[in-house]
Amino acid sequence: MNTPFCEPAGAAAAELAFLSTFPDFDPHGALAELRRVEYGRLDADAHVYLDYTGGGLHAASQIRDHAELLCTRVLGNPHSNNPTSLAATELVERTRSLVREFFHAPADEYLCIFTANASAALRLVGESYRFGPGGTFALTFDNHNSVNGIREYARRRGAHVAYVPVVAPELRLDRTAMTDTLRAADPSARNLLAFPAQSNFSGVQHDLDLVDEAHDAGWDVLVDAAAFAPTNRFDVAATRPDFATFSFYKVFGFPTGVGCLLMRRDRLDALVRPWFAGGTITIASVQGDGHYLHLDEAAFEDGTVDYLNLPAVGTGLQHIARTGLDSIHSRVACLTAWVLGALAGLHHSNGRPLVQVHGPTGTTARGGTVTFTMRDRDGHPVDDRRVEELAMRVNISLRTGCFCNPGAGEIAHHLGSEAMRKWFVRNEPISFLELRERLYAEHDLLVAAIRISVGIASNFADVYRFMCFLQGFVDKTVDDIGRIEFVSDSCRITRDAA
Repeated sequence: MNTPFCEPAGAAAAELAFLSTFPDFDPHGALAELRRVEYGRLDADAHVYLDYTGGGLHAASQIRDHAELLCTRVLGNPHSNNPTSLAATELVERTRSLVREFFHAPADEYLCIFTANASAALRLVGESYRFGPGGTFALTFDNHNSVNGIREYARRRGAHVAYVPVVAPELRLDRTAMTDTLRAADPSARNLLAFPAQSNFSGVQHDLDLVDEAHDAGWDVLVDAAAFAPTNRFDVAATRPDFATFSFYKVFGFPTGVGCLLMRRDRLDALVRPWFAGGTITIASVQGDGHYLHLDEAAFEDGTVDYLNLPAVGTGLQHIARTGLDSIHSRVACLTAWVLGALAGLHHSNGRPLVQVHGPTGTTARGGTVTFTMRDRDGHPVDDRRVEELAMRVNISLRTGCFCNPGAGEIAHHLGSEAMRKWFVRNEPISFLELRERLYAEHDLLVAAIRISVGIASNFADVYRFMCFLQGFVDKTVDDIGRIEFVSDSCRITRDAA
């Protein structure tokens, strides 16, 4: 596999300039040592990983420590009082305590409910929340589809669904529209607001003071913190959301099948479970035709929790704590600032910009996710799939598509309701791939983008190699760049996810 060509002298000079501009990036060499010891496989494979919003990377020590636990402990299904069950229960509850501690969620105020991922946690809220006639489910245009899907539960129970827009080009929330929406709701009904702490599309960090504004208006608040938590401190005690959702693989890579819902204990009455399962009840009867749910986390943890992988969550949290979340945040901010500046400097010789960033072009209230589209020297859109295909050849991992966030994408691409609604009143369904092809044919518009994101193990060499790769598109036409050579069903799935 060929690697992109960057003159060694150019790379060295660029890194010196970067460190001069951002002296706090790695002043004592801790990041370099962390990467060498814990993430050495990146350099061993000459791989540039720029998909941290899609999934974090695990440290080598996480796997070693977890493997040692599995090899030396005998653990059984927690739903019993035998020695192996009690051992597993102790580890599960220890992990629960570590999660609360990490997110500053007081145990006497918040339940920590383990789920498969953030999407499962969001569904748990959606299916259980007491939506009803007269109530409102409000959500921002900028939301993951796992939040958008909650609207189906709300509508079926007679609640009103209200979307609050974000505004191009920075894709930040329209706070006036949000305030109007909050004030318009019936305060005597159940009203739920959902928004992401950080956009998985643009990297925008929405103001968390929105939680207090919604509470003052009598609303419950659901915060999707999945994209925010890996590089930012989410302080539950300070923010006070009613519900907050997380995926742990986004934070530290492993395990990939565990997330959680942090829920205020005093909001238990806002939820009613639509069913019960093993582990969720204190008792059920066939002939008595009844059941009683637990009054704690167990009521929401269907069946058996992932007790062999849950201890790995504690290991991951301890790894992040040792590394220092504030240090991770600072390093990500430095790299993001450099990337945004470098992208702004990419122009064709005729003056046309190569790249258009969708989201903030500065570093204020934004994370390490950068999404953009590209145009050739004649102004024609460059197929994001072709960019990903060429990046793959040089061992660069990035992400393309809609990122499972249609609302932010529609605003970024200036698509209104008229342009979109006609595709959803047909007798035949349409896929994202088909939609993008139709819009391209009709409007010369690609409704997809390229997303890069930096994280715990990212260094300057990663982003420099990526810029060397992008420079290869300067002064090229679409014909020079070439057409995508391979499309499969798996590619379609990948492009619509995370």
